[in-house]
Amino acid sequence: MRVGAAPCGRPVCSGAQSPHGQPQGVAPTRETLLTLCDVVHRFKSWTTKLYSDGVKKQDWPSFPGRLWQPNYYEHVIRDDEDLNKIREYIVTNPYSWVEDKENPQKEQREKTVPPQ
Repeated sequence: MRVGAAPCGRPVCSGAQSPHGQPQGVAPTRETLLTLCDVVHRFKSWTTKLYSDGVKKQDWPSFPGRLWQPNYYEHVIRDDEDLNKIREYIVTNPYSWVEDKENPQKEQREKTVPPQ
């Protein structure tokens, strides 16, 4: 099985899914090994279901559109320097969410805060 990312970042998993992202073939059994695509698909489906249940039953905030981005980025960690850069990104990246263009709260602040 070949796994990789196409130029647009969309995962390429030969034989695991149709071009539309739908699983194909027989349902996996305990004897069937799961591909990376299968694992990511199941994780996204399971966590989306859990979150949707929380929205319906526990008054969690709803989410517009999709909970997960449709694609994922994979990277092979090759050495300690690479690993340390990734660790730093994981630790520091959440702080940049305040200014992220995808953050709906940033858009609300920009509309309510008068220019100085």
